[in-house]
Amino acid sequence: MEQKLKVGIVGYLNTRPLIYGLKNLPIKDKIELIEETPARLADMLAADEIDIGLIPVAAIPALKEYHIVGDYCIGTEGEVASVCLFSEVPLEKIEKVYLDYQSRSSVVLLKWIMREYWGINPELVDTENEDFRKKIRGKAAGLVIGDRAFEQRKVSTFIYDLGAEWKKITGLPFVFAAWVSKKELSSLFVREFNEANAEGLARLDTIILNNPYKLYDLKKYFTIHISYYLDEYKKKGMAKFLELAGE
Repeated sequence: MEQKLKVGIVGYLNTRPLIYGLKNLPIKDKIELIEETPARLADMLAADEIDIGLIPVAAIPALKEYHIVGDYCIGTEGEVASVCLFSEVPLEKIEKVYLDYQSRSSVVLLKWIMREYWGINPELVDTENEDFRKKIRGKAAGLVIGDRAFEQRKVSTFIYDLGAEWKKITGLPFVFAAWVSKKELSSLFVREFNEANAEGLARLDTIILNNPYKLYDLKKYFTIHISYYLDEYKKKGMAKFLELAGE
């Protein structure tokens, strides 16, 4: 029997549509799903612990060789809702920012926006666990991503959406994460992988029904905030981000 490819996935709500079809035939017999945070998946792909990973775009340049797998991603055409800087005070009063340990693209993007667009230079603090959100108070802000951002939206006074800020500055969509491998995969596998991703996007109502969520309207999240198709416009936005990140 052919060895299964290890596919690294993220457990956030925004990945549910992509994962849905991966749990069904014919692709499910060819892969093993492994769940981790985006940043951890990037490390696992680099170390050959997985074959494919839904990794932060900012982690791509560290790979000696990489291949974008298929036509789907975690992107946005504007406001993303789940990647935000949260604060109790306006931007100009922020003195410290706690950086979410789970993502690299979001951290790199925030640093660039603060430096080039907002013109602020607060103390930056790397985090290692969930406790950092308790420190978002007074003049200390925090970058929070994923499902926890919806929880934080109920707490913080000021919310700065990074997807919206990127679009405002560049006019381009933003890609937070993409399916990436270090080796070229067969065209048959990529086609089946693509079809599996598309299957979930065609069944959003079922996915929403199976994932009841009180903090945010998932239909709005999946169709307005998250844009899954990796078209040429998003590839242009991704290239622009990697160019700026390299600088």
